Amino acid sequence: MGDSHYFSTVPAKRRRVGTVELRVGDLDVELSTDRGVFAAGEVDWGTRYLLAEAPRPPRTGPLLDLGCGYGPIAVALSRWAPQAPLWAVDINPRALELCRANLDRHGGKAATTCLPDEVPSEVCFAAIYSNPPIRIGKAALYEMLAAWLEKLTEEGRAYFVVNKHLGSDSLARWLKEQGHPTTRLRSRRGYRILEVQARSL
Repeated sequence: MGDSHYFSTVPAKRRRVGTVELRVGDLDVELSTDRGVFAAGEVDWGTRYLLAEAPRPPRTGPLLDLGCGYGPIAVALSRWAPQAPLWAVDINPRALELCRANLDRHGGKAATTCLPDEVPSEVCFAAIYSNPPIRIGKAALYEMLAAWLEKLTEEGRAYFVVNKHLGSDSLARWLKEQGHPTTRLRSRRGYRILEVQARSL
């Protein structure tokens, strides 16, 4: 798989800059991409499905794009909720560089792109959007999601898009077991959009 190590902290692939189109609803933008990041050749269908079908972000935020890659979700959130504080996080420095450039290009200059541990501990999110890196393995994925879901506000929501064949249904069950009310909002072409609430007290 060409992007099998897109979640690496040090992409091994030589650079080959390109562009892709993101067209979702009223959004039509060109994004810069490169080798060594997820879906470098085109915006993947799961991400486009999430942006098309998940609820639009709350206008006041804060918002989180978890595993931002080169920034299709972050750019969409910044366009739809321009006044909301936005954090775009990834462990891949090449992805963060591209995400920053794409946000700057499309009006998201106030957004923050950074490594996960650079988000201040006091920041909590009104909404989290993610096409999570399933291929890091179930244990690592669950640990990552559990940590970030603890940073949802009481009324906050997280929206994840996950393919059924990559464990969307088992993820939904696990989230419920952890005390997070979880609803399947949409399902198409094997992809599920999950809405996850803050942990029930």
